[in-house]
Amino acid sequence: MSEYLALLREKLLNLVNRHAVVHGNFTLSSGQKSTYYIDGKLLSLMPEGLNYLSRVILEMVEDNVDAIAGLTLGADPIIAGVSAISYEVDRPLVGLIIRKEKSSHGREKRIEGPLKKGMRVVVVEDVVTTGSSSLKAIDALQEAGCEVVKVICLVDRLAGGKENFEKKGVRFDPIFTLKDLKLK
Repeated sequence: MSEYLALLREKLLNLVNRHAVVHGNFTLSSGQKSTYYIDGKLLSLMPEGLNYLSRVILEMVEDNVDAIAGLTLGADPIIAGVSAISYEVDRPLVGLIIRKEKSSHGREKRIEGPLKKGMRVVVVEDVVTTGSSSLKAIDALQEAGCEVVKVICLVDRLAGGKENFEKKGVRFDPIFTLKDLKLK
């Protein structure tokens, strides 16, 4: 890992621990119960958090990737942030937002953005538990003729996501796992 990436990750982890870990009793999107919730949107919708998150992800994306994508809503700010910063550093990645289901109006698309068949795409997510949101995104992208290179998430809850991505033949590269966070 480069010194630059290590520094960005350190600053990002500090922000995650300060702003995104919420304690209480929660039901996760996977249906599992938890005494803490990692609210990635609290981080990705604050300027400093989105900036560091976007820069870390961009450092983790290979040069031969065309797009950054994810399932709406958790991935939306991340996609926009990475895409904007990618332009600034002359590594432009288009953003693709995947709807949970095809739109019933307008052009009736499932994937929004400048989609082209054959694109090499990285799927992003704020928090992965079982990976169900990213798996939906992967399916939609593959149906559209894209190659999903890997999934990157802010935090892996270590609850089956990695194994589910492996079954699909997709690499998984979390920035942090639960083991990295201060949960008390």
